[in-house]
Amino acid sequence: MPLPDERLDLVWVDDGSLWLSGPETTSWSRGYRPGTTAVGVGFKPAVGPPMLDLAGAEVRDARIRLEELWGDRQARELAERVAAQPDDGGRARELERAVRRLAARARPVDGVALEVAARLNQPRAASVRDLSHATGLSERQLHRRCTAAFGYGPAVLARMLRLQRALRLARLHQGPLRLAELAAAAGYFDQQHLAHEVRSIMGTTPTRLLRSR
Repeated sequence: MPLPDERLDLVWVDDGSLWLSGPETTSWSRGYRPGTTAVGVGFKPAVGPPMLDLAGAEVRDARIRLEELWGDRQARELAERVAAQPDDGGRARELERAVRRLAARARPVDGVALEVAARLNQPRAASVRDLSHATGLSERQLHRRCTAAFGYGPAVLARMLRLQRALRLARLHQGPLRLAELAAAAGYFDQQHLAHEVRSIMGTTPTRLLRSR
């Protein structure tokens, strides 16, 4: 069960197709046939949109064939270079080389968006009003900058980051894990809040989610 996040991913599948996976708000099934080989590279948060010259919101909760963004020829040439590699490690390195070429001519990453994400990625996340004061931008401007960089506004970004933090803390925890303690450490109001968010985003319960990790 993939954990949704604010990143973009570039994925090659062994049928020869290349896909861009956008930021996600809920978990989704990749739906590959048994035995399928898929190799991908992930962009750091807020880095993918300027490299690919798009807004994160344009590809939110979407999997798009790369030729729809680049055109048939450029996407096909990259897919052929990836397929020509002898193993998955070589395929991943070929995708990384393609990303480095994109980086060489990309527009700068939005520093304000990165600051917002850092302030939200705390057990006591900043409010939108606090973020507005800290950055000198209106709440509407903040929302626009975040949707361009991450695919969604500060409130949704905070939910995604909080769930990621909860799972990270659970993996680091040694000994019996109490959900109420995990909820408090991750920044949820209480255990019920954690359960509601896990159900909404992942479609399961915290106990089942943690067992699957």
